[in-house]
Amino acid sequence: MTIRTNTPSLLDNPPIPVQAKLAAAWTSFMFLYIYVDYFHLYKPGAIDEIRGGVIFEFDISGTLLTIFLALIGIPALMVLLSMTLPARVNRATNLVVALLYIPVSVFNAAGTSWDWASFYGLSIGIEVLILAFILRSAWTWPRTPAVPAGPATTDLRQDLRQ
Repeated sequence: MTIRTNTPSLLDNPPIPVQAKLAAAWTSFMFLYIYVDYFHLYKPGAIDEIRGGVIFEFDISGTLLTIFLALIGIPALMVLLSMTLPARVNRATNLVVALLYIPVSVFNAAGTSWDWASFYGLSIGIEVLILAFILRSAWTWPRTPAVPAGPATTDLRQDLRQ
């Protein structure tokens, strides 16, 4: 007599390349970054300040908008670069850019009142968590062991010389 048991099959969980993890993290960062800026427009008085030619305490100018474009453009570019750069350059670029964006994210809370602490605290907290994930993924990038130069490779080199 055969007894059948229903054992659940395990889901396949193939490893995800580091480049894909980094690109996904930068994409998540971009969505959050853009939506936080968008939701800021719902803050009472924000649109009136923009109409008055001021954002935060800065006069709206071509220079200011260029800075804003660069602040959005760099993470957007990191999505592409994370998938296309060679591993060594990719790792270094992700480490540097993610480290630079932590203070940029924290600066978003400058000058805000305690009434908005939960909004900025949550948004900055999530941004910093994503950046920490990027830093960890880049820092722990798997390494391929180098092939040691032993007798087999030395013999091959000598054969090639002849």
